Amino acid sequence: MEITLTKENFTAEVLQSDVPVLVDFWATWCGPCRMIAPIVEEIADELDGKVKVGKVNVDENEELTAQFGIASIPTILIFKNGEIANTQIGFCAKDQLVSMLLD
Repeated sequence: MEITLTKENFTAEVLQSDVPVLVDFWATWCGPCRMIAPIVEEIADELDGKVKVGKVNVDENEELTAQFGIASIPTILIFKNGEIANTQIGFCAKDQLVSMLLD
C-alpha cells in the first residue's frame, strides 16, 4: 500500500520507520512520473510489510520538496534508519529500485 506523505506525517512514516522507505516525489503533470507510478505501486504491493512506499506530490508539498532539495522529478529517495541511503532521479527499472531498498 502506498502512503500519501505530507509534512504532517513524514517524520512518523519515514524518519521513524523501522523498515526501509521508498519516497517518490512526483506531480500529476509529469510524464516520467506517470511511467514510474505502476512500478512504485508494484513494489508497494509485493514488498508490503518489508518496506514502506510513500508518495509526495511536489505541487501540494512545497516545504518537503524544498527540504530535500528536489529539483527534478520523478526523484526517488530511499530512507533507511531515518537517513537517505539512495537517490534515483528520473525513470529507472523496478529491479534497480528493489535492490536499492533491500541491499
